[in-house]
Amino acid sequence: MKRCLLGLCLTVSLMAADTENWPQYRGANSDGLGEGATLPETWSETENVVWKTKVPGWGWSSPIVWGDKIFVTSAVGEKELPTPILGGYPGGHVGTSEVHRWMLYCLDFETGKILWEFEAHQGIPPQMRHPRNSFASETPVTDGGRVYAWFANIGLFCCDMNGRKLWERRWPSYPMRDGWNTGTSPVLHGDRIFIQNDNEQESFLETLDKLTGKTLWRVAREERSTWSTPYVWESGGRTELVTIGMNKIRSYAPEDGRVIWELSGTAGLVSQTPLSKHGLLYAGAGYHYGPLYAIRPGAQGDITPAGDATGSKFIAWSQKRGSSIHPGYLISGERLFVCYDSGLLGCFNAKTGEEIIAKQRMNTKGGRFYASPWAYNGRVFMLNESGDTWVIEDASEYKLVRKNSLGDTAWATPAIARGSLFIRTYSALFRLQSKK
Repeated sequence: MKRCLLGLCLTVSLMAADTENWPQYRGANSDGLGEGATLPETWSETENVVWKTKVPGWGWSSPIVWGDKIFVTSAVGEKELPTPILGGYPGGHVGTSEVHRWMLYCLDFETGKILWEFEAHQGIPPQMRHPRNSFASETPVTDGGRVYAWFANIGLFCCDMNGRKLWERRWPSYPMRDGWNTGTSPVLHGDRIFIQNDNEQESFLETLDKLTGKTLWRVAREERSTWSTPYVWESGGRTELVTIGMNKIRSYAPEDGRVIWELSGTAGLVSQTPLSKHGLLYAGAGYHYGPLYAIRPGAQGDITPAGDATGSKFIAWSQKRGSSIHPGYLISGERLFVCYDSGLLGCFNAKTGEEIIAKQRMNTKGGRFYASPWAYNGRVFMLNESGDTWVIEDASEYKLVRKNSLGDTAWATPAIARGSLFIRTYSALFRLQSKK
């Protein structure tokens, strides 16, 4: 009996604590990793569903969680929601003269009830959108005292945790490539908020004081439209703000916006977000499997590899066709998983770049992947636009465990907090939790 009790105590002491909050896109570390004994491996429209709440309007921003509050943004039109277009990669754009309301909603963690709503703006959308984009695709961010909702064509809005507006900042609306609208999320670090706005007219990177909304610095960028969220990289005693553009990957000094280093080699559509693990920074972009780079800390100046070289003093390794377009990278242990939009999965050694799993074709029946993958409890999860999630073993060989379906279109990246998984679909927000 005593041995059993000691064994139980040991087991409990080794269990990781639940991921408590999910304050921004892909979590506190922007890596999609969560912890929690009750996080679900299986779900459906009814199984392991704690609650399902219809959120007015629509948007592809991710939910964020702090304590007992969940925040999500949306654009609410006067008419019924448009029909999602799935499969393939349609071009073109969609315009509207319909009045919309740009909203921030706060939901109760336990019940899913909408506690309050904040209207940031009302009017006709100033820009068009891609058939698969929305007018509210930027994920909000919170520090637990305030929540910041960014709509790139409208502005940045700061509320307290009870929905009272503290300040707002508005910018002009800039045209995006082919009328596809925006999707870059804000980043919060210390007392500063970082905004990357790459467009067809006047691209810039701006840093604001989180308490007042006052601009601390702003630098112009020699870039055109991107949908990439910046990343704060802390390594070797240095903090950097890293951005991915169509022309270059750049590192900026957060205190004044000066460029620390830059890397040429990106091209085409850029929706990726950098990620760091194992003392390296992972960044890349490009249409149809662009290059992926693993960058060492301490870089200065132009670190672009010469000629056909795959590495350099500050580039540990690179993969010429390693990057996806939309889903972010996922690093679990030494495995770097890449979920490609078209339904392929690849896996590399995060330290060396060696291929661990050759690209696997997932039978999606044409459904593409836009949400970023996530992982917990020995499983990797990949959600495609049809609302189906591929659950695979977090291992060095590809093994499909199961597929879960919610029966609704899904383009937003989920959130993880307090033993629950939050998935936003086209029509609702789900809180999922294992009932075992």
